[in-house]
Order: sequence, then structure tokens, then C-alpha cells
Amino acid sequence: MKNNTSIGFVLSALLSATATAQTGAGEQSYQTLCAACHNEPPDETVPGIDVLRGLSADSIVAALTAGPMRLQGQALSAGQRVAVAEYIAGAPISARIERFEQGNCERAPFPPDLAASGVWNGWGPDASNSRFQAAAGITARDVGRLTLKWAFGIPNTQQSRSQAAVVGGRVFMGSQAGDVYALDAASGCVYWAFAAEAFVRSAISVGPYAGGTAIYFSDAAAKAYAVDAQSGQLIWSRKVDEHPAARGTGSPTLHEGRLYVPVSGVSEETASSSPDYECCTFRGSLTAIDAETGEVVWKTYTIPASERRGTSSTGKPLWGPAGVPIWSAPTIDAERGLIYVATGNGYSDPPTGTSDAILALSIETGAIVWVNQVMGADTWIMGCGGDVAIGGGRGGGRGFGPPGGGVPGGGPPGGAAGRGAASAPNANCPGEVGPDFDFSASPLLTTLPDGRDVLIATQKAGLGWALDPDDEGKTLWSYRWGAGSPVGGVYGATADGRLAYFAVADNFGAAPGGVHAVDIASGERVWFAAPAAPLCGQGQGCSVSQSAALTSIPGVVFAGSADGGIRAHDAATGEIVWTFDTNRSFETVNGIAATGGSMDGPGAVVAGGMLYVTAGNGGIVGRAGNVLLAFEVAE
Repeated sequence: MKNNTSIGFVLSALLSATATAQTGAGEQSYQTLCAACHNEPPDETVPGIDVLRGLSADSIVAALTAGPMRLQGQALSAGQRVAVAEYIAGAPISARIERFEQGNCERAPFPPDLAASGVWNGWGPDASNSRFQAAAGITARDVGRLTLKWAFGIPNTQQSRSQAAVVGGRVFMGSQAGDVYALDAASGCVYWAFAAEAFVRSAISVGPYAGGTAIYFSDAAAKAYAVDAQSGQLIWSRKVDEHPAARGTGSPTLHEGRLYVPVSGVSEETASSSPDYECCTFRGSLTAIDAETGEVVWKTYTIPASERRGTSSTGKPLWGPAGVPIWSAPTIDAERGLIYVATGNGYSDPPTGTSDAILALSIETGAIVWVNQVMGADTWIMGCGGDVAIGGGRGGGRGFGPPGGGVPGGGPPGGAAGRGAASAPNANCPGEVGPDFDFSASPLLTTLPDGRDVLIATQKAGLGWALDPDDEGKTLWSYRWGAGSPVGGVYGATADGRLAYFAVADNFGAAPGGVHAVDIASGERVWFAAPAAPLCGQGQGCSVSQSAALTSIPGVVFAGSADGGIRAHDAATGEIVWTFDTNRSFETVNGIAATGGSMDGPGAVVAGGMLYVTAGNGGIVGRAGNVLLAFEVAE
């Protein structure tokens, strides 16, 4: 099945290192480097030891190697990372699977037809990122007859957060283990697998190159890849950012021969909770790469270079500004020659004018053309504490509410306990601690029936925004869909040209879950669908929070939930017309044991008359799972 020689698995080296680890080394390393934060978490964004014990050892190694704890993990050898992970999880790491014993396709695939109908390419389903599939091959009348056709078990995975792409009868998807798979869209059989250097959270983009057709993606080590779609052979790879915290979480967007790669840096947010860390120097960025050669065309940072701003109480240099990552896929506006990105919070003082903002860049040069920072400066790192009312009513407290605010259409009440200015536990904390209200979702571009274009964005603040691309991103309206939460992310709205749909995340809030439909022209509510009763019952990670990206087709909106359910809503009324419960084990085409779980990050993919859903998020806001499910309409 695996016909590329780079498919050797990194954990095999870690397994051999485990054999030499001394008894108790994991506990000793944990107590020395980890216990101070995880035994008594400083705030709700830090998982406690009880939460960590619910993760697999593989997931913990991944977090320490290329994930949010990678900077802390640099203080440990490979063997120590394994020892810590096995101590916390109470179980050994898994041997990586080199080859599936079943489910391999018997015949070589035909070259994918890029002009074929039934395509979902990239984040969604095209470079406008509207997450609206006009040519779904499934009608609103069909949805109630959707039936599971096949399930694919994703090996060595506890978080299923890479969204599938469907092009030319092929499904391409990445995994937490760093493997990228090419599957047959109709049967789920496996054509090939490719091993990236770190886990792959991004969606896959597909496009032509001189040798045929390529797939493009990025990994957690901030490396972009081009891989031959037919053979699974590497064409090129390119490290797009050398900062130790740099990470590829957002999906690259492919457009007219260029790949636009966003970069985030969450591990510096966590590392800077230590007063011994030199905070902070990471900068969010967008890099344009020649899709044929892998050469960099231009690179634009979201903030200026960090400068020395002082010395900490422990004698460490302090730097700033820093942060302002790009968490999500860029959005293309070919008509205006612009590319739109959404940014997150700053990591260190001084505050900047580009955090928690929508930025428009020139496609040709990368120059920033305009910025709409929809909220005041938001500078935050882990462990800085402080409580203040965020949002609620007009003005929203500390200036973080919607301008002219309130709740359009009588939405849920504002007001949330967030983090604000407080006594800082270490010198790395900013003078005023923000609420950590990133944009973690792509801005989407949609066209109204009268021909006007509107940018729609959804934010962790519990707000949906509409901006005017013809007036330098001027705010047209804001809609409060929830109270807002600093925990987790909010990964995507959808719009069908008349209505915008927002899901309610509000992880650990008083009223999580539900879906809002908003008239794009006016910003007024059309309907609100309250969350259904949780399918997961109760327990750690069981919640009705809906942070996963939404997807729409004519007449229907698909919404995934942390309770493990995927639901279809009537787009006119909000009524739930179909539900599938993933909270069980599945017989898989490739023979890998697989279960469903919380849905967080990627949304449903609809193409060629089928629906594809990934389930499982073994993290601080969800429940583990490792399955890709494919549905068809029953006769």
C-alpha cells in the first residue's frame, strides 16, 4: 500500500528509546517540568492531570514533539518524552502501522479528473471558503435517507482534525500521526499513504502540476508539501517558518499556481507561562509558494519584528510585539486581487492593530491593503489569570462587545467570565491581559442575490461579523451568537448567499451549543435551533458545544457537535431533519479498530452525492475518536 520510501514511522525510534528508560524516569520528568502547571492549572485553558490521563501516550508524545507543548518538549530527549507520556497515560505508546492487512485497493487509480463534478477542494469547497456546496448531488429531500456506506479507521490517532478533500473520485486526508491517505471515494479502499514529518491537521488542496496532479498540505512543523496525487511520491517540501513555535494549523489555499500557507504558534503561548522563557518572538505569517517548484514568492508577517522591551524578574530578555497567528485557511477574492486572512491574539506587549482582525493582502505582492481590527487589542499568554466581564449589552465591557452591540434578533444574553487585567504571576504577562478571543475560522466570501459581495467571519468572542470588501472591510453588522469563551476554537460559519449560519461553541460556558441563521443583508436573526440533548450522556469531554465548522447545501445545514453527533438542519426553519450518532465502534474497510467521538475543527464534506465526516477530538474540550465516515443516500 505504501509506495513511498519516506513512510517510515517516527514513533518506532521512540519505541526503542523507551526500552532504555529507567523505571520512574517519566514520573521524575513530569514532576520536574510539568506538575507545576498541570497538577494545579492556573486557568481553564490548561488541562489538569486528570484530563491528560484520558489521552493516549501517542497523543502526548505528539504534543511534546510537534504540538502545543513542543517548546517545553525541547527540554526532554526522545526517550524522556516517551517516558513522560507513558507515565501520564498509564500505557505504552503504540507501534505505528506500516501496512494495512486489508482494505487496499486492488487496482491502480485512474488519474484524478480536476474538471469532474462532485468536488470539495481545500477548506471549503473552493477558495471562497463559503462552505456552501451548490452541486452536492444530495437534495434536501434526500438527507433523511443518508445511510453509512463505509468507515475508515485512522491509525495511531486520538484527534481526527484533518478535513477530507474529494476530487476526481478520490478522498485525500491527513492524520494526527502525520500520515496522508488517498482513498477511493466510493468504497474507502486505500490507494497509498504518505508520511509527513509531523501531524497533519490541514485540509488538502488538489491542483495540476507539470507531472500531472498534486495534493498540497502543511504539517505541525510548519512545512508545506506537494505530493503526486497518483503515486503518493513527494514532489517538494518547504519549511515556511523557522521559529521553534511555528506550526501549520490552518489549511493552505491553492489558487492559480500558488499555494498560500498560514502559520500559527500556539506553543509559545504555553511556554511563556514560565518566567524563565524569553517572551516572545513568534510572528504569524502568510507565505505564497510557487506550487510547481516550492519556491517562496513572498512572505508577509502580521506584525513587525519583535524588539527588546526589557528584562524579566528572572533576568531574561523580554521581547515584543509577538503572536497574532493565522489559524485558518486564507480566502481568495480574485475579482479584487485580494486574499483575506483572520488573525488571533497577541502574545506580548506592545499591543498591535492587527490582532483579532481581518486582513486583506495583495495576491500579487503580499502587501497589507487594509485591516479591520474588530475588537481592541487582545494580548494573552497562558497562566496570567484575571477575571473581568467580557461582552454583554452595548459596548461589551472593556470594549470587547460588538460596536453598536446588543444582540441582533434577540440572541443569547451576552456576558462571560474572561481574563482581564490582574496581578501578573510572571513578568511575561502583558500589562493588560486580553480575553484570548482569536479568529480561528476562515473569513468566507459570499454574494447576495443583488450581486453585492460580503465577508462573513465568526469569532471566539461569541460574535459573527459581516464586512464590506468594497469599503476596506468596513463592518456592516455584528451578531452575538454566544457569550464567548477563551477555551478551544470556533472553526467556521457557512453562508448560502442569503443566510449566514453560526454554531455556538462557548466551551465550558453556561449555554453552549445551537445554530443561528442570520439574514446577511440586515444582520437580523431568522432562526435559532437550540442544542439537542447530548448523545454522549455525561462524563469528561461530553458536551453539546458546537465548535466544528458548519457546512451547507441548498436547503440544509450540517452541524457537528462535541457530543459525537452530526445533524442536518432545515435551512429555512432550523428543524433537525437527520441525526447520526458516532459514539460507537465501527467495522472499517482497512481493519483498524475505530470509534467516533467529539467533532471539533473540520466540518462535513459533501461531494458527488456523498457526505464525509471525521469524528474524534481527544483533547481538553472533547472525546477521542479516529474514524472517517462516508454516507450515501439509500434507495
